[in-house]
Order: sequence, then C-alpha cells, then structure tokens
Amino acid sequence: MQPAFSVIFLTTLIGMGQGLFLAIYTEQVYSVLNVVEKTSTVEFYSLGSAVALLLLILGLMASIFHLGRPERAWRAASMWRTSWLSREVIILPTVMGFIFLYGLVHFMDWNIIVMTFGAVEIDLSIIIGALTTLFVFSLYIATGMIYACLKFLQEWHSPLTVINYLLLGSASGFTLATFIAAYKHPELISFFAGWSIVLLVLSFIFRGASLIRNKRLRPKSTVQTAIGVRHNKIKQKSMGFMGGSMNTRDFFHGKTRRFLKSIKTLFLLMVFAIPLTMLILAFFKPSITILGVAIASMYIGLLAERWYFFAEGNHPQNIYYQSIA
Repeated sequence: MQPAFSVIFLTTLIGMGQGLFLAIYTEQVYSVLNVVEKTSTVEFYSLGSAVALLLLILGLMASIFHLGRPERAWRAASMWRTSWLSREVIILPTVMGFIFLYGLVHFMDWNIIVMTFGAVEIDLSIIIGALTTLFVFSLYIATGMIYACLKFLQEWHSPLTVINYLLLGSASGFTLATFIAAYKHPELISFFAGWSIVLLVLSFIFRGASLIRNKRLRPKSTVQTAIGVRHNKIKQKSMGFMGGSMNTRDFFHGKTRRFLKSIKTLFLLMVFAIPLTMLILAFFKPSITILGVAIASMYIGLLAERWYFFAEGNHPQNIYYQSIA
C-alpha cells in the first residue's frame, strides 16, 4: 500500500498521547495503593495530561489532511455499528474529553475523596482516570482493528496488528513520561524507565513476530486465479495502458526491496535498540539529555515503523497492476 503521512502522524501521535496518559495514571494508582512512595504533585499530573491532550489534538489535526472533503468528516461516525473507523472517530474525542477532565480535576484541586478502603483513599481523579483508561484501550483496539479486519491484506489481518499498536503506543508514552519526570520529579525516573524497558522488550518481541509472520506469507491469489486460466506459464506483459493510474499510485508504494529493507533496519534501531540502551543508562544514571535522545529516537523510528507497516500491506490488485508496459 502507499503510506499516507497524515495517517502515519495520526497513529503515532495519538498512540504516544494515550501511552503518556496510561503512564501518569499508572503512577498515581501505584502511589494510592502505596506500592510506590507518593512524590508526584498536582503540577505533574496536570502537565502530563496537557501534553497527552496536545498529542491527541495534533494527531486529529494531521488526520484532516487525509480527507478529500474535510467538511463531511462528521459522516465518518455514522457507520459505528459496522465500521472500526467510525468507532475510532467516536472514541478519540471521548478520550480527549476525559483526559481534559482528568487534568482539570488535578489542576483545580477538585480531588474530593469518593470512598475509602482501609488506608486506601479513592478520590475523584482516580475514578475519572479509570474510565479514561477504559476508553484509551478501546481506542487502541479500534485503531488497530481498522487494519486488522481487512482479510484481503494478509500482512495486516492478524491479532499482532492490534497488539503492536497498543504496545508501541504505550512504550512511547511511558518513555515520554520518563523524560517529563526528569524535569519535574527525578525520583520517578526509575519507575517510568522500568515500565518503559518492559514495554519496549514486549514491543520488540511482538513486532518481531509480525515481521517473521509476514515474511513467510504466500499470496492467496495469483494471475491464474484472477483470470480463471489454469496454466503454469502465464506471464503478464502489460496492463493495457502506458501510464500510471490511481491503482498504481494509491495501492503500491513504488519502492525497491533494498529501500524497504533499509527502512526496516532503521526502525528496529531507532524504536528499540537506541531507546532501550538510553533507558537502561538513565535507569542507573538519570540524565535529561539521555532521555531526550531516547524519546527523539523513538518517535523518528515510529514514523519509519508506521511507514513500513503500511508499505508492507500488499493489495491483491497489485497482481494485475504489476507492469505498466
């Protein structure tokens, strides 16, 4: 498939924003349950929520450039019963609204105690955060299922697609939280870095599994099945016209195998190897510079990873449009 940069920015930005929220809420839950020492402040939760919301807004703005008629964007939500895209369109602003409310409750110090369980006090932000978490995971699933539900694109039609969207988004969000903690609460670096390392390792395992799976795939359709002629030596010489068309532009990336291989190597290094090395260093010797390198490398790598993901999808129509003349 031809990767669309608007969708690449959309999925990477909202994925990181969702992951950032999960990171700050995880830390809050741990502190409420007294699993970790409570050191974070209202300012930290407010800042984290604001950055997460900004990433979601930027992702939503990027998606507008993918629309042929932006003024009709509202119609994308009309098919929510059958379309994962419609569900994503509905859930995304819902997540944004809940993250805004979560940050506002912290910023305005409206954290009234709702209930208590022994020494554990559940305040309003914990309740809002739990609801937000539910919608965040729903958004990850909806975004991944947009591609995983397409049976004719074998490379995408797998549970690994949804898992990778969730894990990569979460890993990037926790890494960003580690970077933010370096400014506001250095004592939380080890907490977020530890989570980031675990998520990165899991992301590498499942993304690697998808790469291995897709490399072993064999197309279900052939030129013979396309035209209904059972002959072993059919070879296409021309598609019937001398120039390109929408089919050759929108359903094929037009890059060489060598270029694809270089992109795969690039994202494996920049999403996994470099950030993982930086996070391990920061875990033992905290440094804003090291964490800055980690998050910058990861996001650039995620752009390359998402480009590769879309380019890897081989549309069956390319069996016919494989030769212009």
